Amino acid sequence: MDAAQCQRVIDDTRGWLERAVIGLNLCPFAKAVHAKGQIHYAVSQAGSPAELLDDLALELDALVAADSAQRDTTLLMAPQCLQDFLDFNDLTVRAERLLARRGLEGEVQLASFHPHYQFAGTPADDIGNFTNRAPYPTLHLLREASIDRAVQAFPQAEAIYETNIETLRALGPQGWAALKVGPT
Repeated sequence: MDAAQCQRVIDDTRGWLERAVIGLNLCPFAKAVHAKGQIHYAVSQAGSPAELLDDLALELDALVAADSAQRDTTLLMAPQCLQDFLDFNDLTVRAERLLARRGLEGEVQLASFHPHYQFAGTPADDIGNFTNRAPYPTLHLLREASIDRAVQAFPQAEAIYETNIETLRALGPQGWAALKVGPT
């Protein structure tokens, strides 16, 4: 991918973050780090799961080394890899093992997003799946300390999932499509 293609991936992801994640308040913690410019967007050139894990390792190192006031979280997008959700889901298990091997459990948390995200036991077109749908396969690296601070400020954190499902059901598939949060 050239620089313009990478920038398009970042722009698509930022648009999804602004219109869906922040715009629908799917994550009440995202607005502050976005407004402060503390989100690092990284586009992986990986064409295989092994290459993506290598990129993940580099991004983990960079996040841990960075001052949280400058880089509090990282979105690692993989536009050329793992288009099949089940393959991506398998990779997230390997990514969690990578966190453990590096001794980062309790320091960094991993969240995953995918254009075809599907919660177990739901049909593919269930609107609830869209809470975790992003334009590209994406690994989100979050500092645990930041999560802890955010949860203290938002004590009903356990209710976020149910609220998100209700929001998306009210929005419906046509409303989601109107957000235009897919890849351009």
